[in-house]
Amino acid sequence: MLVLITYDVSTSDAKGKARLRKVAKQCVNYGQRVQNSVFECVLDPGQCKMLKAQLLEIIDTDKDSLRFYYLGKQYQSKIEHYGAKQTFEQEGVLIL
Repeated sequence: MLVLITYDVSTSDAKGKARLRKVAKQCVNYGQRVQNSVFECVLDPGQCKMLKAQLLEIIDTDKDSLRFYYLGKQYQSKIEHYGAKQTFEQEGVLIL
């Protein structure tokens, strides 16, 4: 299923900047960045549960926010993209 993950991490101190880097690093491990604090991740239920637990361990819920949007398996028709920064289809063929 496609999960859209968005976050806002307070960077008013050094600890916040470290949390921001850690959140982004975890998200990169599971999906692709589509905007500064927005990731598209194709996950199975186990991966989704694991990623959510990892991110909740990192953030400070008093200062930061984290949102998960579950778009399901038939997500291609639910996404429209216009403008710069083209993305790749995560479940498609990738030639290196």
